[in-house]
Amino acid sequence: MEQAGSVKWPCRAPDGFIKVARLAAAVLLHGFSLFTYMATDALIPIKPDFREFDLWSIDPTSLYLFIAVCETGSIARAGERELLSAAAVSKRMVEIERKIGAPLLLRSQRGVTPTSAGQVLLKHARSIMVDYRKLQSELSEHALGVKGHVRLLSNVSAIMEFLPADLTSFLEAHPNIQVDLEEHFSSDIPRKIEEGNADIGICRDFVPTGNTCVTPYRYDHFAIVVNKAHPLAGKKSLMFEQTLDYPQIGFSMQTSMNTLMSHIAGRQGKTLTYRTHVSSFDAAYRLIEANLGIAALPREAVERYVRLYDLELIPLDDPWARRNFVLCTRANEALSGSAQKLFDHLQAQAGSNLPG
Repeated sequence: MEQAGSVKWPCRAPDGFIKVARLAAAVLLHGFSLFTYMATDALIPIKPDFREFDLWSIDPTSLYLFIAVCETGSIARAGERELLSAAAVSKRMVEIERKIGAPLLLRSQRGVTPTSAGQVLLKHARSIMVDYRKLQSELSEHALGVKGHVRLLSNVSAIMEFLPADLTSFLEAHPNIQVDLEEHFSSDIPRKIEEGNADIGICRDFVPTGNTCVTPYRYDHFAIVVNKAHPLAGKKSLMFEQTLDYPQIGFSMQTSMNTLMSHIAGRQGKTLTYRTHVSSFDAAYRLIEANLGIAALPREAVERYVRLYDLELIPLDDPWARRNFVLCTRANEALSGSAQKLFDHLQAQAGSNLPG
């Protein structure tokens, strides 16, 4: 038997081994190198064929569409989301697989899911797109005279309570930094931060925060808002279980809070009864004004509107009614200079009312 060092290229190899070698190269994706194998009955040295393994020609648009396909679980839905035909998206996926030399998607009647190689590509594609978006935004901002750009996600409660004032004082001190604010459900924010869709997120602390880095921010208190003619009106405070005999008004944007309150009702052997669900606080005020139900709302966000609609606000004494906000950032990744300035500013603003 020849020694490994004396083998000359090309060498014959079983078809199955060639397929395994190509799949291994596809799974590695980054940092691949040539390996010399000792010649045995099971392993015969071959020369990897990198002509099909062509990562450098995969453009950002194809990577972006691959991410969309994985997130939607469907080539058709990815096309709808990105305003492209399913055929155009499918062609991109086939081209990526051809260039990498390995299947990236498992196709079935129910949709598509990434293979093990596809999961590796998805992870790195997301990182690449994060860097690409940062590069694109920072270069475009230089042309506009903007010296920094921060992407901020927040739930609706923070936006209605203290965040506008915090951002105003920050932008007064840093007029050349642009802050893009997007409203999202608390339950979605940590995942979006992990995926690199924003620099900083503000959400409730009771939602799963995954692998994000979490820092305490502010807190507020939940209270029950009722019509002044409601049987609960006039009480100085309540336990939430005292409200369970009355129809409630739920909020589609408070999915996590609705789940928590339903769980509390279940522990009391009761079911939380919703008269309706609405998408805004203003809609809730009008329904309460008509005495169609009551609602649990953050006191700090609604006090001024309760007076405007001539409603009554009753504090909740339950320990869970004091709800904390947290700042979420990507773990093991430094913030940009501008994002770090905003992060430090938000922390400083929170210092006066953090839970002791």
